[in-house]
Amino acid sequence: MAEAPILSLVRISVRGVVQGVGFRPFVYQLAARHNLRGWVCNTSEDVKIEVEGAAGAIDAFTDGLRKEAPPLAHIEEIDVAPGPPAGYDTFVIRESVAEAGKYQLVSPDIATCPDCLREIFDPADRRYHYPFTNCTNCGPRFTIIDDIPYDRPSTTMKAFTMCPDCRAEYDNPLDRRFHAQPNACPVCGPRLELLDAAGNAITCDDIIRETARLLKSGNIVAVKGLGGFLLACDATSGDAVDRLRRRKNRPAKPLAVMVATLDDVKRHSDIDDTESGLLSSPGSPIVLVKWRQNSTIAQQAAPGLRYLGMMLPYTPLHHLLLRETGLPIVMTSGNISEEPIARDNDEALRRLGTIADYFLVHNRDIYARYDDSVMTVEAGIPRFTRRARGYAPHPVRLTYRSSQILACGAEEKNTFCLTRDNFAFVSQHVGDMENIETLEHFRNTIDLYRRLFRIEPELIAHDMHPEYLPTKYAKELAENNKDIKLVPVQHHHAHIVSCMADNGITDRVIGVSFDGTGYGTDGTIWGGEFMTADFQGFTRTAYLEYLPLPGGALAIRRPYRTAAGYLLALGIGLDENLPFLKIINRQETDIIRNQVEKNINSPLTSSMGRLFDAVAALTGVRSVIQYEAQAAIDLETFATGAAGETGEYPFSITERDGRRTIGLRGLLEAVIDDIHSSVLQPVIAARFHNTVAGMIVKLCQSISTETGLTGVALSGGVFQNRLLTAKAVDGLTAAGFRVFTHRQVPCNDGGISLGQAVIAHHSQEALP
Repeated sequence: MAEAPILSLVRISVRGVVQGVGFRPFVYQLAARHNLRGWVCNTSEDVKIEVEGAAGAIDAFTDGLRKEAPPLAHIEEIDVAPGPPAGYDTFVIRESVAEAGKYQLVSPDIATCPDCLREIFDPADRRYHYPFTNCTNCGPRFTIIDDIPYDRPSTTMKAFTMCPDCRAEYDNPLDRRFHAQPNACPVCGPRLELLDAAGNAITCDDIIRETARLLKSGNIVAVKGLGGFLLACDATSGDAVDRLRRRKNRPAKPLAVMVATLDDVKRHSDIDDTESGLLSSPGSPIVLVKWRQNSTIAQQAAPGLRYLGMMLPYTPLHHLLLRETGLPIVMTSGNISEEPIARDNDEALRRLGTIADYFLVHNRDIYARYDDSVMTVEAGIPRFTRRARGYAPHPVRLTYRSSQILACGAEEKNTFCLTRDNFAFVSQHVGDMENIETLEHFRNTIDLYRRLFRIEPELIAHDMHPEYLPTKYAKELAENNKDIKLVPVQHHHAHIVSCMADNGITDRVIGVSFDGTGYGTDGTIWGGEFMTADFQGFTRTAYLEYLPLPGGALAIRRPYRTAAGYLLALGIGLDENLPFLKIINRQETDIIRNQVEKNINSPLTSSMGRLFDAVAALTGVRSVIQYEAQAAIDLETFATGAAGETGEYPFSITERDGRRTIGLRGLLEAVIDDIHSSVLQPVIAARFHNTVAGMIVKLCQSISTETGLTGVALSGGVFQNRLLTAKAVDGLTAAGFRVFTHRQVPCNDGGISLGQAVIAHHSQEALP
């Protein structure tokens, strides 16, 4: 008689994004395959497993946990500990266990998977044309969760009782809908409703078909999505797009366009394999792609630009709607410019009633507002312009164990960051903190993250600018809790440290931080900064010379004022033959001159973003902007039209007390000479880009000679410029530098909160 095998037992803890992604049924099936017994369950901290069986089978099981995990799982760590055999008879999935003070990672919302897509277009399937079809591999996650563990009673799906068929799927460990918390069908799940702008229900036989008809007829429809409402219209109709722009108060800023399939994307743009992969990935972001000249998408979608933001449907509702319309559809955030995206049905009717003609709504509540993510690809590297749906709240992994910290981020493109253990939870895009609605969104989302990840901040980091709303929020929070310490962080230091943390590097680097506006330690506006930096501090080693912004914020909206102010301050003067001066009347010219000469409302800046504005205005490329960075974007667009140009403009470097000032008089005089010589705008724009890239290389070489540093981190909104970034990276690499750019968070102010949190933690380590 054969001897019974010697039983072993191990207790396993799996941490990461392992709930709501089909992990427990995967464990169940893996245990069955290896003839193991025991149990698995979700807790507030992890997935806990006990397996009992032959030692070799247990080894194969633990190896399979990591190697064969479901595609949406992100395993951070697996701990295995031996235990005494318990004599289990079977393997079971136990009920979830809530644990006080414990937390787990939460999955972002995921685009519709191929299996669900097949079902919604299969006439024989019970979910045929059901717009809320999902499974453990796709669908809403973060936007519907109120607390952990991730179980249905903790989501907005608790309002819907599953029918027997859905319950059978939910309870079956071998079904891909096992414990899929948003599981539903036409019998028991959420339902669509079509309303007019007054909130009256539209009676029709097929809501999707009627909505498609309305869109094809030129109407604007507010569509409730995963994290809020999107405003939709026919992207091939210039009239419809113009109407949407007028009503939304968005005269020129690019609009995103959704098409039904990847083949449709290729009909309207030229994309590479990396862009194709991003568009069709579970994150399904908007991707800025090269726009084909023969595209039928109206030019009004992105006036004057060569790149267009395109995306694929990421919910069943989108798939059904795009398939039915057969047209590219503008899908832009459901808001009036600069306000947060509308979330609830009543709120949408109130806030969007003057924009949308009709509302396609449903009765599944949204817990967290969630904009679409926006990405670009340059030299095969995906980069975020905006990080939100599909990616947040997945954390950035830190190289150290962090204190519990709240970093409040910047004023524009705000995100916040909460840290604990080895994780930095950078929030989804919140927006520009310019109104009470966005501040309320900011407060509510912080509360949600603190609750989900069980974080009670010991430190609060904030920008040094005293008037930023996030700074005021930080001070208010600290005022109400005397145990919390405030840590002010310089804007551009935060940029560089964000890039360092993004790349997992800890050694001191040369930092190049170029943006539009950042509060400097001397009270001026910085933005063209070279520094040496690490997590604990920075030394400003070089910067663009200080020049005035006549009218302050008015100069940002009217770049011609910046150009005039720079020419006056540098002693170049205002030559009336310069084209840009022809749009300024004599009275305004006199006001600008008076402001500069007498230093009236003319704050000083070292900003590279403002230098781009000045050159764009000088050359007649863009003198007045309608959205942030429009002048710089136009200048880059022009520069790509002279790709073979190699010329550069001169600039000077003056060194004093170990700090270098970059003089701009020679550069601007050379630009003016080219204008007077009738050099084409694309050539001037290309030469300017070459000059800035050369400036970066030259200054970094000088700083490296002095310090021995060979790593360079590039950060700040100016590096959203693809052409400049490519030229700078190529030049620095050729000069022997290791170059670090952003991958996990944006280089713009949307990434600053990460840097703030890292600096705040290390500021405490630096204390005696």
